[in-house]
Amino acid sequence: MLLVLVLVLVGVALVYAYGEFRWNSETARLRARLDARWLPSAAKRVDVRELSRLPAPVQRYLGTVLAADQPMVAAVTLEQEGTFNLREDDPRWTRFTATQRVIMHQPGFDWNARIAIMPGLFVRVHDGYGAGEGYLKAAVLGLLSKADLRGAGDLAVGELMRFLAEAVWYPTLLLPSQGARWTAVDNHSARATFKDGSVETSLLFHFQPDGLVDTVRAESRSRGSGPGAGSMPWECRLWNYQKRDGLLIPLEGEAAWVTPTGLKPYWRGRITRLAYDFSQ
Repeated sequence: MLLVLVLVLVGVALVYAYGEFRWNSETARLRARLDARWLPSAAKRVDVRELSRLPAPVQRYLGTVLAADQPMVAAVTLEQEGTFNLREDDPRWTRFTATQRVIMHQPGFDWNARIAIMPGLFVRVHDGYGAGEGYLKAAVLGLLSKADLRGAGDLAVGELMRFLAEAVWYPTLLLPSQGARWTAVDNHSARATFKDGSVETSLLFHFQPDGLVDTVRAESRSRGSGPGAGSMPWECRLWNYQKRDGLLIPLEGEAAWVTPTGLKPYWRGRITRLAYDFSQ
């Protein structure tokens, strides 16, 4: 019996190790392809004269979070932790940890997460965008596939939407010289549009009295390709702004679907570490 138990434990350990090896290898390939598309920015440092052409709340925001002559963010690697809701109608929040790599030109990102299902069991997730395509892959233990989506269309638009919403973590992207186009709405909000080739998205940014972004909203975002997935409004809430490498960024946030019965959050997290690559 002891020998059987030992063999079972060894077998389980080998399954876990093989799943980690396969997933980490795939992560390395995704990150390598992402960085291979990395292009330098024409503008190397923030020129505050750019702000004069922007709507008033955007001027206040960028004037608050950026310093004059701030180097442009070329890429960033960050780490996150928090909770993820596995069930919308019957909330079931569970812990997650994640790393994320983002490049500004050509735009792309890869979110690599480990989401607990129960003690000892977890799902690995890749969510990202690159080369005009979005992708979503999820696998139990990194082995048993639960989702594997890749393509253009609504998936790409939805992932580029996430890239734009998360620009509060790399706010130099929101300058006109970096590709953001702003349209005035009122004294506390403005609409940002960002385009990558044929993929284009637009989000409404709302600003607090102190000038900082507190919400980012899309009136319609695809929820995937499953039965009844469709699309619906999507909103991100942001708080706990702190300085990191000269940039004032929110370290905590929440993402939610806006349903007819109210907000349905599915992600709550905080950034535990950032490492910026600046334009030289």
